Order: sequence, then structure tokens, then C-alpha cells
Amino acid sequence: MIHKNCSGNHTGEGSIGVLESARKDNHPFSAHTPEQRRADNKSAVDVCPMRLEEVTIPVCSRGTGANSRSGDQFSVFISNAKAAEFRIVVGDIGGGFGMKTGLTPEDALVCYAARKLGRPVKWRADRAEDFLAAHMGRDQHHKARLALDRDGRILALEVDTLGNIGAVPVGSSAIIPLQLGPKVQTTVYHVPQVHYRVRAVLTHTMATGAYRGAGRPEANFLMERLIEKAAREMKLDPVELRRRNFIRAAQFPYRTHVGDTYDVGNFGAVLDKLLAHADWAGFPARREASLRGGKLRGRGLSAYLEWTGALPTETVDIEVNVNGEVTVFSGTQAMGQGLETSYTQLVTEVLGVSPDKVRIVQGDTDRANGVGSVGSRSAFVGGSAVVAAGWRVINDGKALAAEALEAAAADIEYRDGRFRIAGTDRALTLGELAARQQRRMFRVSATETPSTPSWPNGAQACEVEIDRETGEVKVASIASCDDVGRIINHMIVEGQVHGGVAQGAGQALYEVAVYDAESGQLLTGSLMDYCVPRATDLPPLAPSFDESVPCKTNLLGVKGCGELGTIGAMPAVVHAVLDALGVLHMEMPLTAEKVWRALPIAR
Repeated sequence: MIHKNCSGNHTGEGSIGVLESARKDNHPFSAHTPEQRRADNKSAVDVCPMRLEEVTIPVCSRGTGANSRSGDQFSVFISNAKAAEFRIVVGDIGGGFGMKTGLTPEDALVCYAARKLGRPVKWRADRAEDFLAAHMGRDQHHKARLALDRDGRILALEVDTLGNIGAVPVGSSAIIPLQLGPKVQTTVYHVPQVHYRVRAVLTHTMATGAYRGAGRPEANFLMERLIEKAAREMKLDPVELRRRNFIRAAQFPYRTHVGDTYDVGNFGAVLDKLLAHADWAGFPARREASLRGGKLRGRGLSAYLEWTGALPTETVDIEVNVNGEVTVFSGTQAMGQGLETSYTQLVTEVLGVSPDKVRIVQGDTDRANGVGSVGSRSAFVGGSAVVAAGWRVINDGKALAAEALEAAAADIEYRDGRFRIAGTDRALTLGELAARQQRRMFRVSATETPSTPSWPNGAQACEVEIDRETGEVKVASIASCDDVGRIINHMIVEGQVHGGVAQGAGQALYEVAVYDAESGQLLTGSLMDYCVPRATDLPPLAPSFDESVPCKTNLLGVKGCGELGTIGAMPAVVHAVLDALGVLHMEMPLTAEKVWRALPIAR
């Protein structure tokens, strides 16, 4: 027993839904029922100053990257001091992927030591410490059944999940299996009946916590494995089976079994666009070419859905100075996802000013406060607040300009950085208006709270080649089509998808955190033992997008994009390997050794 007050090491349990079970012949599971027993490989992530390395499916992080709530967190940890006594300044922190949103004991201890000693104190974990002591990700075990009628239409889904949260859980440990996974468990499909049982379990491993996707990759992977297995067992086209069960356009807004509402979606159109983009119809010719070269070739498909917009309120301040410079103060935190670029684009669109006049301030609790960046919320919530603050600059500026120009506010027009009395040449630039204020600047604030989360979704197609002699898997192609609503900056979104796909493929093929069963010693404690994908392990990636159904719940019409690539790549890659081997199931990661051992079955 890990903790005396947790009988059976169960620290949390949840149950959702009741399956109708009148007579056995009417029970949904009297129809065709593919079953799936599977375990998520535990992934670890190594946090370095410049980049984050993963370790399978777990999330291992102990970085000190902070969000704007860090001052409040410090005040609790250090002698009950007040938050106002601390200033947290964050520079470039490399990747985050969920692990840098909370306070670690070392963060508080360093601050305490600096105050106690009266001098600067620096602490940084080395890579070995991160592998051992930073929280990991995934590590869920599922027993699931999917019921379908003779035509392949889904009738019911039953899932029993055990989620390992380690010995000393972090803030997100139990939330991931108990709350976040069930939010998207039925993904893009209409499932009339569900029953979920989820238990969070204490073990002697390091804690699991948020890692790119945080519960949504696990749930989507399980659903896609069930769909794919059903298609193969029922000898149905996997594309048609998915299409047959998609939530239809007429069903939106769509109420889920856990009480959430999908505002929009066009899953069939996204799938159609992917199939054309991936040249799905041309696969037989490519398979024959691989066979002539002595290689097995397989293809895999995934359709998936994400929930984004955690903690859906953000405040942004904008300050205009006498030089006409526009400074945006945001509590979100850039960590490689290009927020400075995206926010600058939004400001220039709203205010019509040159990009070189825009400054973005984040990561300083004396200057910008808010919730922070987590759960792909930055553009969805933070970007909406940027636009709202931009509108406030115009509205408040009109009142100030009317007073300065001795005109009615209704007669003031704004365009491209200038307030002008309509029909005249009398005008003030933003800088000139700021110069007329008592403090030679003016500042506005706006808070935005989207009405509901966003539900980005997509589809991926993967093709792999397998070496018959060694079992080595080469990813030949990965194509994707994602609906992330309105795209602010295509290059940034493509980069987000690229990184996500790499992490998903890494989990599918390489990554797993392994402990010795007898001693509890971590056996994958370095990048010599824990395999992560390199650039040479992946083909040129080909993301495409569908912007036909913008999100209806925020000002911009955007949906989060940072985690979609990971969610879709895991099942697509696994399905491609299974297709090449002609087997129904293997546990991740599908290493060369596992595949080599399965080759006699394939032959």
C-alpha cells in the first residue's frame, strides 16, 4: 500500500453512463463487439534549456518555466509570504508540453534560499534528474468493448480504465484519466450509449501528469483501435466504417455524454480532404513497389477530436505611448509556439499599425498577469483577449480624441493608427493622442471568456515499410488534415503539427519508460536507453487544413492546434504497422524487436 488512507491504492474513481440491458438479445453488446485490452506505454520527458525530449508516453518534466500565477503559488510555499512580495520573470524556456504549468519544490526552495542567504541562487536539474524525478505521461490500462449492428453502426461503448498516477501525484495526475479522457472518449463518432469506469491508481513509479494532449491522446487512441479492429473483423472498409459513424452536420450543436457541447464540425469533409491529400487510392501501387524491393508496406488511418480552452478566461492590457508604440501585456506564456508573432498579427489587423510598432510583454508578474499557457488555450482565449483589448483601444481612443479635437465621439473615425473627425482633415495619430494625456500614454484592459471550449479535429494517414530481416519500421509518409478553425499564421500552425506528429510517432514506435520489476530502478534514465525520434526517422510531413467551419465560441473563430498532431499520429502509425504485418493487435511501442518477432505470423 502506497498511502495508508488509500485502500487498494485507489485514490479516485469515476463512473459515467448506464447501458440499457433489458433482455440479452436486445443488449447492445449482443451485436458485433470487438474488444480491446491495451496499455499505454509510459513516456518520460527530459526538460533541457532549449528543447524538451520525451520518454515514451509519460510526461517527465521538472522545468521552472512559470505562468502568471506563479507569484500566488510561491506565496503559499514560502513562509506564507504575500504574492506581491515576489516578482517572477520568465525568459525563453524552450518547450513546455504541459510540464511547466505547476510549481515544483525546487522552485520554492531556491527562492527561500535566496532570501535566507541574501544572494542570488541558481538551480537547474540535469537530464538524469529529469528522467528520474520529473513527472511522466500516459500509462493507462484499458479494457473496452464497442458494440455495432450488422451494418457497422455503433450502438454502445464500454470502457474500464486504470490510470497510473505514481506514488506522489502532481496537480494534473488524477484529472487526466478521471476528467480529461472521458471528455473526448467518443471522439468524432455518434455513440448512443456509453459506460465509463475510471480509477486513478497509486504505484511506486514517478507521477504521471500533463504531457502534450493530457488524456485526449489516450482516449482517441483507444477509440481508433476499436474502430479499426471492428472494420477488420467485420471485413468493412475502415474509411467507410468511420464515415458511417461520424456525427452528422445536422446534429450540431452536439451534446456529449459528459455534458459538453461540440459547437461545430465537418468530419466527413476533413476525411475526404485527407484521402485526396494522402493519395489513399494510390496505395496498392506503392505496396507492390515495396514488395518488389523486399519490404512489407502497410497503411493506417485515424480520425480524432481534441478539447482545448482550459481555464477559459484571460485578461490583456494594451498601452499606447507617445511614439505610437503599442505594448501588449498578456498572462499567457510563449514557449516556442510563436505567440509573439500571432499576437502581433492580431494587433496589426485590429489597429492597422506597422508590426515594428508592436511590443509583446509576457512572463513578468509585475507587468502582465493572467492564467498562463496550458491546454492549447493561448490563441483561443489569449488571442481573443488581445483582439478585445484592441477594440477597446479604438473605443476609448475615440472618446479621448473627441475631447482633444473638441468634437462629438460619434463623429470620430479610426483607421490605420489615426483618429479623425469624419469629413475633415483634423486628426490625431495614436502617438499624438497619447502625448495629450496626463501620463503621456493611455492604457486599456479587456477580459475575454469564450462561451465553451473549442473542439479541433482532424484525420491522419500513415504508410510504413518494414524490413523483413530486421523488423525495422520506416515511416514512409504521414499526411494530415486538421480543422483548427481560423488560422492566424499558417507557418506556425504547420510547425505545431510537425512537432506533434513527431511526438505521436515516437510514442507509437520507440518511447517507453521502463522500471526494473524487482528493484524499482529506472532502466531508461538517459537518451542512451530511452529512444526518441530523430529528424531522419520521419519523412517530409504534409499537413493540410480545413477552415470551413470556424469555432463559434470565441472572437477569432480559432481552435487550439498544439496537440492535434500527437493525438492523430499514434493510432495512424500503429494501424499502418499492423496492416503491414496483417495482425490485429500489438502493444506500443512497436519496436524493431517486437515487429521482428511478429514477422513469422505475418509470413
